[in-house]
This record gives sequence, structure tokens and C-alpha cells, in this order.
Amino acid sequence: MLQGVIVKAYNSYYYVQDNHKTIMCTLRGRFKKERFSLLVGDRVGYEITNEDKGVIEEILPRQSMLIRPMVANVDQVVLAFAAANPDINTVLIDRFLVLAELSNLEIVLCINKMDYADNQEVDSIIALYRNIGYTVLPLSAKTGWGLDALRDRLYDKITAFAGPSGVGKSTLLNALQPGLALATGSVSEKIGRGKHTTRYAELLPFANSGFVVDTPGFSLAEFNHLEEKHIMHCFREFHPLIEACKFSSCIHIREPQCAVKQAVADGTVSQQRYDSYQEIVLEIQANKKGLY
Repeated sequence: MLQGVIVKAYNSYYYVQDNHKTIMCTLRGRFKKERFSLLVGDRVGYEITNEDKGVIEEILPRQSMLIRPMVANVDQVVLAFAAANPDINTVLIDRFLVLAELSNLEIVLCINKMDYADNQEVDSIIALYRNIGYTVLPLSAKTGWGLDALRDRLYDKITAFAGPSGVGKSTLLNALQPGLALATGSVSEKIGRGKHTTRYAELLPFANSGFVVDTPGFSLAEFNHLEEKHIMHCFREFHPLIEACKFSSCIHIREPQCAVKQAVADGTVSQQRYDSYQEIVLEIQANKKGLY
């Protein structure tokens, strides 16, 4: 049986790359009956049915999975945001970071369009996330400034690029590897958000030593599938404080003698980050009550 990796899934066809050739495959019926959700990035075993088509007979165990966008066997995620046009949004950054943290992947935070930036404001945001412990790379896909630092992190890895529409993910990938020729769009002046140019996730070969995944942009990260207690562990600066709370069940919202809330009051934890945390937790609680 031959083996390969799903590089694209479209209209019930799965495109499997194996030794630099791509075979269009269908999924064996038993998997459909089991309602198994096959993802881009899944490693599979397949048989050739004729000269250029095949059928997937085996799905190999996953090593990791990015929750949204859903991609399997990713090594790291690059979260791309724009310094301007659309304006940088720390609430969205925090929501995307939570989804990435839940997937236990290496995270690189990129701030694109630095050539448009109000540097004082953006520099303070970059400093905030670096102080928390994130790798933050300011860059400009348009001018090429800062691209080498990101390019060096992509070799020999499968990297998913994620972020809101309009921040320049496809433009960034085109700049990192000329020849990809990904469709790009502009930001709508009316709504202040980007237009979706990527319609589905796809693994793209990078420098013959890895893959990059351009994923559809979206403007809201949802947490309907989560419990409140999961969220605190996605905020890195909370980790050394959790054990100091009086109550082991503390979720750091209304409880007394909470070390996290005290750290916010003392200024050692960012008020902005705590507000993002509180918003997500209250959203999950409201969803449970059917208020959303």
C-alpha cells in the first residue's frame, strides 16, 4: 500500500501527495459510514485504481490537530495579524492564541503591514506578547522587511497560517515563496474587514523541506465546544498564579482571594489580557444558558 499526505480536500475528493506527485483519491466507503472527518494534513494509505486516481484505504494516527482552522499533523501555527488596514485587534489576537494553545502547537505571532503602522501603539502590543513569552515577528510582506526571520522558522515543518481576513496571509506566503501565486484581496472600506480569498485549507510545498497551509480567514473565534476551566490554561501568564488562589475551583471571575485578579490589580498581569479572558469565559457560560 502506498502512503502520502492529504494536501487538499475539495468536493469529496482528497489530493494525496506522495514523492512529489499528487493523486486524486476518494475515501473508502467504510470511513464514510463511520463519519470520519478526514483533514488536510492527515497521513493516509492508498491504492491506485487507475493511472491517475486512487482510493484511501487507511488513515494513520494523528500526531496533532489544529482546532480551527482544522488541520492535522501540524508542527506549528503562524498567527498573522495586520498592524493596520485593518487595525490591529488585541481581542482577536487573544482569541486566536487560545485556539492555538488548545492545540499544543508551537506558536509564532506575526504582525504584518508594519509599513502602515503607528509604531508607538504597535510596539507596545508587540512588547506585551513578547513579555508573556510568545515569539512575535513584526514584518512587511509588501516591502520584504522581516521576512527572513519568519522564513527560517518554516523549514522542515508543517506550518498552518491562520488569522482574520485581510491581514495579508496569502500575500505573506507569496512573498515568502514566489511562485505560489495565491489569490489575494483587499480590505473592504465599508466594513473594515478583509475579503475571503482562500476558500479551503491546502498544504503547499515550501522550499522542498516542509509544507505551509494557507487557511480561510475568519473574523470570530468561537468556543462553544469548551468548558470555562480550559481557558485559564491558555493564558500563559496565569500559570504561576493559579495555585495561589484560595479555592482550587477558582476560574478567576467572581471568586474572592484570587491570585489572578490580584495580579491584574497590581499591574503584573495586563488588564487587556484579563478582559479578553473574562470575555471568553462569560461567553462560554452564556452559551450554556442559551443566551447567545
